[in-house]
Amino acid sequence: MAGKITSMSKIKQVLLMHRNGMSNRKIATAIGIDKCTVNEYVRKAKPSSLSLEHLLHLEEPELEAQMFAGNPAYTDEHMKHFLDKLPYFREQLEDKHVTRLLLWEEYRKETPDGYSKSQFFYHLKQNLVAQKQVAVLRDIYKPGEILMIDFAGDKLAYIDTQSGEKIHVEVFVGTMPYSGLTFALAVPSQQVEDFAYALRLCLEPLGGVPHIVIPDNLKSAVIKANRWTPVLNKALVDMGNHYGFAVLPARVATPTDKAPAESDVNRIYQRVYAKLRKRVFYSLMELNKAICELVKAHNQTRMQEHPYTREERFHAMERGELNPLPEQIYEVKHSKTVTVSLQGEVRLAEDQHYYTVP
Repeated sequence: MAGKITSMSKIKQVLLMHRNGMSNRKIATAIGIDKCTVNEYVRKAKPSSLSLEHLLHLEEPELEAQMFAGNPAYTDEHMKHFLDKLPYFREQLEDKHVTRLLLWEEYRKETPDGYSKSQFFYHLKQNLVAQKQVAVLRDIYKPGEILMIDFAGDKLAYIDTQSGEKIHVEVFVGTMPYSGLTFALAVPSQQVEDFAYALRLCLEPLGGVPHIVIPDNLKSAVIKANRWTPVLNKALVDMGNHYGFAVLPARVATPTDKAPAESDVNRIYQRVYAKLRKRVFYSLMELNKAICELVKAHNQTRMQEHPYTREERFHAMERGELNPLPEQIYEVKHSKTVTVSLQGEVRLAEDQHYYTVP
């Protein structure tokens, strides 16, 4: 069966024979697999961070993760233009007389230094595959409909260069449950301003706005949690009105309402926190740059159960379903009822300033 992974025990035999100096041709004959397959396994083992001896001593699931973790996609400078043209390519391919070759020729006329024919065909094929492959559990979600957001329970930290103090920060996590596309950002706190800032930066890379945002019952989103009538933070409601999304908080003590977000927090622990554990950062900006790189690699890695990445799935199925971003960014607004002093002034606690009033 094409695309089926050889059993790990057989792959260990390949690596063992390779270590003992056998040629790839002899290994293929001895084990009964194609020589090109042997070449591929040997090639994958060489750039591994682990030595051949370590690979041979790994348990089968660990070895599979090392050998078939997936390859990054959508990483070069031409991809943005290609993604912008994807809706046009898909529309044109609905015409039975239009071929991929014709689309590529048109593409190269418009972008002479763009993808070669083989690269163009590959990315177009990945997009079409990502459109057709639908996981059973994801049928409950519609493309572009929902964004789930939460804060990770564990914190990250950086060193303040002025005081030498270790500053702990919160990590905001967002996920599009249909495609699995993930976003993460470190912010100073879970206060409303930081929460709104993180959500804004989550929406902007998506290139649009999902129809519904499902937050956990954190104070920045939900003032009073209630199974039937939760009281939402006015800032989040205002932000929803500004961007055009509805806010439906997860029910209290019902983790299944945001199961994909919970799963993505665990993936962030494994694929971001774990890889940053030995690194030291000296600013929040430096920390977020590292987080961004690792989250991007996560989104661009082939999934084990599917022949496409989260990013490919998102661009194939969700990006076109999002509502457009507003021209103006959202700014948090505070409203307070205050008493005017005898001097005709009011004091705002947010900025510790006095203002004169008529």
